[in-house]
Amino acid sequence: MAAPRLPASKEPRHLLVLPEDVGDDEVEVLAVSRFPQARWEETDVPTPRGIMGPMTAALGMRAVSANMKPARTLRVARLSTLTGPYAVEAEDAVTLGLPPWSTFAYVVLAPRERGGKPYPGGDRDGLKRAFPGGMPVREEERVLQWLVAAARRLGGAVRIADNGIVLVPDVDSAIDLTVYSDHWLEPVEMLREVQQVHPRARLSEATGTWDGPLPGAGRDAGARPDWVAEVGGSGLRDALEKSGVSDPVERQRLLDESSAYDELMMAAPPPAEAFGVLVDLEHDGILSVEAAAETELPPLLRGLPWTTRGVVAYRVHWEPRFVEELEAEKPSFEHRVARGRASPQVQAVARALHAALGGEIADEADFLVDPADL
Repeated sequence: MAAPRLPASKEPRHLLVLPEDVGDDEVEVLAVSRFPQARWEETDVPTPRGIMGPMTAALGMRAVSANMKPARTLRVARLSTLTGPYAVEAEDAVTLGLPPWSTFAYVVLAPRERGGKPYPGGDRDGLKRAFPGGMPVREEERVLQWLVAAARRLGGAVRIADNGIVLVPDVDSAIDLTVYSDHWLEPVEMLREVQQVHPRARLSEATGTWDGPLPGAGRDAGARPDWVAEVGGSGLRDALEKSGVSDPVERQRLLDESSAYDELMMAAPPPAEAFGVLVDLEHDGILSVEAAAETELPPLLRGLPWTTRGVVAYRVHWEPRFVEELEAEKPSFEHRVARGRASPQVQAVARALHAALGGEIADEADFLVDPADL
């Protein structure tokens, strides 16, 4: 069914602009992915009643088809809604400065909440450029960040209400992926999975070792040389003195317990709770896979039976040679070439880990990704 044409308005409003092949169900899924309580309002937005034939432009009216699909309102937050989809005609795109591929648009109503001027630094999303006088805060900030993330995922754009600036986020600018699973892979096992994709992968290991406390600490603190006190070898003894533990027997007991604990940790260190695998991509940077327990899950994964037992996040991250370009709205050509070569490897590693672990894959915006699309 055809969508009603984008209505003209003198009131400033943000717009989420989308290409032809995006359906309202995809917008809904991305909304729920960030705002779990998002829902379509029960009442549809009214469209002109009746069936009208072609009307002249002089009357200021537009034809309405009998099979026109009415716009609907999607509430994403307490004070914020998206209404659409509306059809964007060629003349609308020109008037509003939208990209030529613009086909549908959602009108975004959100509270106007502004804070201080943007800090210097990266601006991958372009929001600092769009709000030089004061950055959005609170609900407007959350909605705008989601709009940019949704536009990046769907190949769309965001038009800012205040000044008409159009943000067209690069769909390839966010290539990191995370595999969420309830299974824990030992370091050697994860290394084996990553090496199936890149044989040169290696475990990320500490460059130094801990040989225990400094000489003179613990039970031998009384005989420590003067230089140990200067570098902190008497830290525990000084802490006991400041805490008011004046009994020399009690202080010595605490010092002995500290030394015994250090010896135990050196003899039987606790198992690793996090580890990583590194892949040297030479001129294209470094690919890393970091495994650790995760408590902050994407909204769509919270409360599922398999996530209530504990979840491990396997983050597949690409780091270029010049890290600051990750946050550039328009990075250099060299960065984009390196990113284009690294992206398939990130996807291949995430695909291999998902095949071994199950679970779900999410992108940098916490939107879930179908492994078949990688």
